[in-house]
Amino acid sequence: MKKKKTTGRIVLEIVGILLALLWLSPFYIMLVNAFKTKREMFENTLAPPQEPIFANFVQAFQELDFLRTFFNSFLITSLSIVCIVFFSAMAAYALSRNKSKVSGLIFFLFVASMLIPFQSVMIPLVKIFSELQSLNKWGLIFMYIGFGSGLSLFLYHGALKNIPLSLDEAAKIDGATKWQTFWHVIFPLLRPIGVTVAILNVIWIWNDFLLPSLVLGQGDETIPLKLFLFFGQYTKQWTLALAGLTISIIPVIIGYFIAQRHIIKGVSDGAVK
Repeated sequence: MKKKKTTGRIVLEIVGILLALLWLSPFYIMLVNAFKTKREMFENTLAPPQEPIFANFVQAFQELDFLRTFFNSFLITSLSIVCIVFFSAMAAYALSRNKSKVSGLIFFLFVASMLIPFQSVMIPLVKIFSELQSLNKWGLIFMYIGFGSGLSLFLYHGALKNIPLSLDEAAKIDGATKWQTFWHVIFPLLRPIGVTVAILNVIWIWNDFLLPSLVLGQGDETIPLKLFLFFGQYTKQWTLALAGLTISIIPVIIGYFIAQRHIIKGVSDGAVK
């Protein structure tokens, strides 16, 4: 019996290692080729660089106008995430604590919005925002809040079912208003799911290309939009694009690991309680 358990564990560990290598392979290909010349990259894509070339990163940094595009990406992503986390949590709290047909219908509409493909609303959305003269980064933030609220509200709504109503009643007895109950009692308890909501939305908003390409004009480009300049009709500057991608994902990776630590801490706190 013990031998079977040991064999099964070894098999699972091998499968886990293979899956990890599969997941890491795109990062490896991106990183090693960012240090190569174009000729060396096409001769052997998988091999490490013979002599690492750092000029690709310098040129990519300059051509991307990295500081400006990074600021645009950071501003759009951070404001969108703050609004999505805050408003989705507040809406989910209101809908979960008020049991009525109206609240059930509103929750259903939010969940149903996740099933609508973006391509079906793309043209009317751009037309409406064009008439409102909001085809800029502020309009884009408003769109991201709308597209990210469906899944976020759904996750918050599920997490709120595990928070007992007795906490609301205790806060009410102590004289707290609805807002004070939400902000001082409920919202801190939602921190683990809030971090999860933030991570899920950061990944797709930071890397999104289609919506910024429809909305943003010259001077407001995000990093994914600016990277497209390396791919012309007749030439494709793969080494510069890979160097630019390497630079652009560093803040996301740092933020992900910081947030992941908060998730583990939040889950541990919940287990102790």
